[in-house]
Amino acid sequence: MSTPSAAAPARRGPAVIGTGRPPWWAVALGVVLTVVVTVNLLSRGALERMDLSVSEVVSDWGLRDSAAYWPVWVLTQAGGRVTILVVLAGLVGWIAWRRRSLVPLVRVVVALALLTAVVYAFKYGTGRTAPAYPGSFFHRDGASYPSGHVANAVLMWGVARWQAVEFGLPARAQRAFWVLSVVGPVVTGVAMVTLDFHWVTDALVGAAVGVVLLGVVHALDATVLSRSIRARGRRTAA
Repeated sequence: MSTPSAAAPARRGPAVIGTGRPPWWAVALGVVLTVVVTVNLLSRGALERMDLSVSEVVSDWGLRDSAAYWPVWVLTQAGGRVTILVVLAGLVGWIAWRRRSLVPLVRVVVALALLTAVVYAFKYGTGRTAPAYPGSFFHRDGASYPSGHVANAVLMWGVARWQAVEFGLPARAQRAFWVLSVVGPVVTGVAMVTLDFHWVTDALVGAAVGVVLLGVVHALDATVLSRSIRARGRRTAA
């Protein structure tokens, strides 16, 4: 019995949407946005004052102490790691079984490793406190910046959409993952800010980081990951 390789059977559904690979300009814009916002925040610029103003308004709504808390909290889980990994586990398992390919699993592992390393480097490097703290401060045991939930939603739903398209899932499934890749990050960011869990700029840069990392994973896959796995599969089959 041969080891599962990247070669998928010929029978697969047609692609009804794109794989969602960010164009170079979107990746570049994500990098620029991340740098500009970070510098502005660390210099206590206008964006920090904007964050404080929005947080003051949101805090006055008092959603954390209302009946709306749990319905809004559920929306934040559109970017929750456990939520997305459960869906990805089913998707990757199905592809591995039906298409005899380990490529999606490798992509997910690489994406998770990059996400964890980059987001937590930012969090601990800036040390920004969350809105629940009385004011916005840096290097005071904070880990708010950027939003890991939003970055997770952009990157991992993007990876899920990619696999659904490339491995020819039914058209309905491809469109469902497209909706999740677009709506998931937006819903997550709005819910996080609405509950005063994150500043606006946390969500904004979380989205930018997610786009950059999605572009990086696509680039790594095109140059290294899929190529090496397919080559190994051919050697094993031979």
